[in-house]
Amino acid sequence: MGNIQNAVVSIIEEIGEDRHREGLLKTPERVEKAYDFLTKGYRENITEGINDAIFNEECNEMIVVRNIEFYSLCEHHLLPFYGKCHVAYLPKGKIIGLSKIPRIVEVFARRLQVQERLTNQIADTLQDVLQPFGVAVVLEGKHLCMMMRGVEKQNSFVTSSAMLGEFKSERATRMEFLNLLQTAG
Repeated sequence: MGNIQNAVVSIIEEIGEDRHREGLLKTPERVEKAYDFLTKGYRENITEGINDAIFNEECNEMIVVRNIEFYSLCEHHLLPFYGKCHVAYLPKGKIIGLSKIPRIVEVFARRLQVQERLTNQIADTLQDVLQPFGVAVVLEGKHLCMMMRGVEKQNSFVTSSAMLGEFKSERATRMEFLNLLQTAG
């Protein structure tokens, strides 16, 4: 039995449950497999994930990918948080294959996280690999650590943003992006 499985057995026993009960016999193994999947971002490489999908292209308009689903684990309670990620960039001679943006989100989301760091990691990565005029990322998340425990507020959303380059310095650019998020269906 691995370290994670041993830890799960300890948790089961500490909360007063019978670890030998039929329904719990394979729980340590299942939890280990679940955490292996939920934290796979530690074992994935952004460069490999992008996989040479950066192309030279003259494009003078904002590129927006909306409603990218994400699932992550709060590093403070190891409880899930999940929601939607919206990403935009202003190309400067290079574009990225559109499927690579959700892949970047996934790699960072599949780690122990806080939403604020996750937002910045996505923006910083796109800024680094594309060197665009600007990058904008907005995450809207629901946190089970707020919903199931503590304040128990089931309808609260956390919104975080990272604005780089022209999205930060140019109010009109930032507002165009934010308006697109409000008006698009």
